[in-house]
Amino acid sequence: MQLTIVTGVIALATGLFLAPLSAQLDDQAMRRALAIAETTASPELAEDVTGSRPTADGPVQAEAERIRQATGAEYIVIMDWRGVRWSHTSPAQIGRIVSTDPSEALAGRDVMEIDSGTLGRSARGKVPLRDEDGRIVGAVSVGIEYDSVRARLLAAIPGLLAYAGGALAVGALAAYLISRRLQRQTHDLAFSDISALLAEREAMLHGIREGVVALDAAGRVRLLNDEAQRLLGVGPEATGRPLDEVLGEGRTSDVLAGRVSGDDLLTVRGSRVLVANRMPTDDGGAVVTLRDRTELEQLGRELDSTRGLIDALRAQDHEHANRLHTLLGLLELEMHEEAVEFVTEVVGVHRATAEQVTEKIHDPLLAALLVGKATVAAERGVSLRIAPATLLPDRLVDPRGLVTMVGNLVDNALDAAAGTPDPRIEVELHTVGSTVILRVADSGPGVPAEHRELIFTEGWTTKELPAHGKRGLGLPLVRRFAERQGGSATVRESAAKGAEFVVVLPDALAETGPDEDLRRIPRPLDAPDPGETGAPAGAGGAREVRQA
Repeated sequence: MQLTIVTGVIALATGLFLAPLSAQLDDQAMRRALAIAETTASPELAEDVTGSRPTADGPVQAEAERIRQATGAEYIVIMDWRGVRWSHTSPAQIGRIVSTDPSEALAGRDVMEIDSGTLGRSARGKVPLRDEDGRIVGAVSVGIEYDSVRARLLAAIPGLLAYAGGALAVGALAAYLISRRLQRQTHDLAFSDISALLAEREAMLHGIREGVVALDAAGRVRLLNDEAQRLLGVGPEATGRPLDEVLGEGRTSDVLAGRVSGDDLLTVRGSRVLVANRMPTDDGGAVVTLRDRTELEQLGRELDSTRGLIDALRAQDHEHANRLHTLLGLLELEMHEEAVEFVTEVVGVHRATAEQVTEKIHDPLLAALLVGKATVAAERGVSLRIAPATLLPDRLVDPRGLVTMVGNLVDNALDAAAGTPDPRIEVELHTVGSTVILRVADSGPGVPAEHRELIFTEGWTTKELPAHGKRGLGLPLVRRFAERQGGSATVRESAAKGAEFVVVLPDALAETGPDEDLRRIPRPLDAPDPGETGAPAGAGGAREVRQA
């Protein structure tokens, strides 16, 4: 293709050069003929025309032949005012009328033309012949052989073709070098193959369920596939813009820009947990792949919760077996009163714990979570108590989000408090208007002041890796949930010198009437139904409950 273009351009340039060259040569020949005619038409020659006869051996013929031979003209014809020849290269034509119209020259005008006459086609120049008084007595016609003009043109063509051939050779070499360079850059792929690969790449990038982000050397987004747009929460208009402008400041931008190095880097974008891997490219840019790990992290947390619940059930099973053995021994010893008191005491402890939670926390999800966490804490030897100031109505806008925050904070507190001399955790949930304030304090070693912001960074942890993957996501998720609702999550030193996490959630309660809120408060197990009549149970009622 390149050679065809070069050849066509050279052929066109050669033709464009030859066309004016032919016209220039014709013009030069006509001007030369006119100059010879003007030199020949002297007053002396006019006197010879008027003072002699047109003969082959006359002075006019002799002068014309002399000038013709000296200038190399094809012919010099001198004529009188009637158009009769007084000179000619063929003496037989002398005395005859000229074959071309001499009227313009006889009228006093100079003539240049390409015309055909008795000697063939020639470039001609005609001028009037004047005597000393300026009267026109005839005309001089000079012809330059047209074949000589064409010969000059043909003689110039080989040199022109040599230049054209040289230019073609240079163009062919340049085309070959460019072709080789393009082949190296395209890995010897044809244009059709490149087009097919591009179509396949577009289909693959937008079809895979893994986010792909391509960046150039200046940190601008070159490509975002559909999955990356979904995971990052941006649209196709992000292409061509700087990464920090698209995503804003934060760990996600640092990971994608390469300011944080490593493999399988964790980051949180919105409510999604992402795993990023960055691969630099030869042009200074990079390609980043993103995987959605949100569901896997949720499954991991559920697995941890399930394991904790299994451990709690296993511990309760052993404890229940021990209590049954104790009860069996009391019965075999016929210590019936002691057996009744033992059963009442055991049941009362568990009942008091559940009632304390449900009386203060009216949301069923949170109440169930804290009852379960209290059981796990008891198994691990940690005292989990609900603060006296706790009171949370059943009007949460996002109860699942608050469950996630409470669960993560209580789990961290359990890990921190376990193994300390006096392990205890205190949970407080209260409201100020529509704002919910969550406080979780522990008796653990606490968080150093220099780490109180670092612990909210994705992937940062002091714990050992669990079986299902990486840690360092709980606290960042807590802060992210809080900030998404316009709140905050901070840590400080607790009264027991441990850590105290405080989460503030503005507008976390939905608007409702006071009667509806009172109806949602669960009744104690021994409270009478408001719809039933009868006095509350006294001591006898309590005895009947124990017997039952």
